[in-house]
Amino acid sequence: MLKRIGLAFVGLGTGVAPAFAHLNPAEHGSFTAGFTHPLFGLDHILAMVAVGLWATLLARGTDRKAVWLVPAAFVGTMLAGFGAAMAGAPLPFVEPVILASVVAIGLLAAVALSVPTVAAMAMVGFFAFFHGHAHGGELGEAGAWPFAIGFAAATAFLHAAGVLLGIGLGGRYGQAAARAAGALAAAGGLWLAFAG
Repeated sequence: MLKRIGLAFVGLGTGVAPAFAHLNPAEHGSFTAGFTHPLFGLDHILAMVAVGLWATLLARGTDRKAVWLVPAAFVGTMLAGFGAAMAGAPLPFVEPVILASVVAIGLLAAVALSVPTVAAMAMVGFFAFFHGHAHGGELGEAGAWPFAIGFAAATAFLHAAGVLLGIGLGGRYGQAAARAAGALAAAGGLWLAFAG
């Protein structure tokens, strides 16, 4: 199981190469452009997988529903941020907050911070709003709703990958391994922030 999850992450990682960039909606359709958008940015991949990891760690604690409520809060608030961008609402510091989200959510998983599910939903929701606003700013020629449905589906897919990774890292050393994966996500965020 762990080998399959590792292979899936290698596959996702190879898709981050600059040659892939974002797909042209005129050639590939708005939904496909939206779906691939989060998959071709390492910052998005790391943040979304870290949300799934943290949700899994929270679910091992006091609230099993956190495993789906926390990712759902991210997707829902991300769509609200997208809507704000479509309405022309300005939002400062979008890219720095997105980079900070990778580090922060990775650290939340790394320390397995135990908070009420509602608080976790609010925490990831804050960052999700910025992610959604960025998607709205990068819409280009795509149709808004098919693009939004596409990136929301891809985000849910990445959250599920994080959840499956967290579940797959069960057993005796599972929590420590999931926390280590969160630390790797945070380190990746720091690398993106300072290497770019």
